[in-house]
Amino acid sequence: MQGHRYVVNEHTLRENTMTHSKPPLIISSSDIERLDAMLESVSDDSFPGKEALEAELARATIVAPQDMPPDVVTMHSTVFFETRPGGKTFELTLVYPGGAAPDAAAREGRISILAPVGGALLGLSVGDEIEWPLPGGNMVRVFIKKVVYQPERAGQHAR
Repeated sequence: MQGHRYVVNEHTLRENTMTHSKPPLIISSSDIERLDAMLESVSDDSFPGKEALEAELARATIVAPQDMPPDVVTMHSTVFFETRPGGKTFELTLVYPGGAAPDAAAREGRISILAPVGGALLGLSVGDEIEWPLPGGNMVRVFIKKVVYQPERAGQHAR
């Protein structure tokens, strides 16, 4: 499987200048319904990346949960990553916003869909990679090695 690469920054999800298109996104109909409702309740002021996330969702292919390919990152998926270069590995679960700030959630093994990287992960597949912002403005390339857990693959279609 050929992956795709794109860059994430604070307020936009944009394609890498080395590629000619953004990677395809596949999102389940149950995720898109919940995300649309969540975005309607969030003000532009409280979520600067709202417009960018809405644009990403608008270009996604929507499928029924039972038709979701098993290697796609969905809400509540746990994803195994590898940094490149360096080869450091880690896992994160993509979650809806809760009481914790996105940075605190990442320390707990979770990343909020409202974090720039969280919004960038949704709908990507094994083999895709993104440029991940680090504290201090540096970037690291992160490769999606495996979707360890995906609710749709586990038969959990109503979440």
